[in-house]
Amino acid sequence: MDRTSVHEELERVRADFRRLVESADDEVLRRPSNGTRWNNRQLLFHMLLGYLIIRALLRLVRVFGRLPRGASRTYARLLNAGTRPFDEINFLGSYAAGRTVSPARMVVMFDHVVDKLHRRLDAETDADLARGMHYPTRWDPFFKDYMTLADVYHFPTQHYDFHREQLALG
Repeated sequence: MDRTSVHEELERVRADFRRLVESADDEVLRRPSNGTRWNNRQLLFHMLLGYLIIRALLRLVRVFGRLPRGASRTYARLLNAGTRPFDEINFLGSYAAGRTVSPARMVVMFDHVVDKLHRRLDAETDADLARGMHYPTRWDPFFKDYMTLADVYHFPTQHYDFHREQLALG
């Protein structure tokens, strides 16, 4: 894994997120996004959420990566079975948080989580980065059936870039 490229990804999206949020006024943030049920502000929170959940995903890989592969395969199947409730919780969480968390606070939260991810990535060993687990592929188009810790570090930026195209800020 090229750690430098992940660090560069994190810095690229940090700067982009800040620019997007700080250049949008309240009217623009209230506009509907393209192709989602969220407005721009709620979608921006959802993009931030992709980074906030990464720490939990990293913990899961650390645990399941030490167990037989069948354990994570079973876990992924169980989660896939709960896709419909997950989708609703995912929508409602970003809907509510996007209405209550201020744009300025989102920028602070984004900076904080990126700083933590930089530190965590630097502390990972090559053996850690090679560990992996099965993921619920129905939960997100960027979840692969089997993902290593290195893959998980790339996930939030893939998620961010996908949703970035759905913003209607222009």
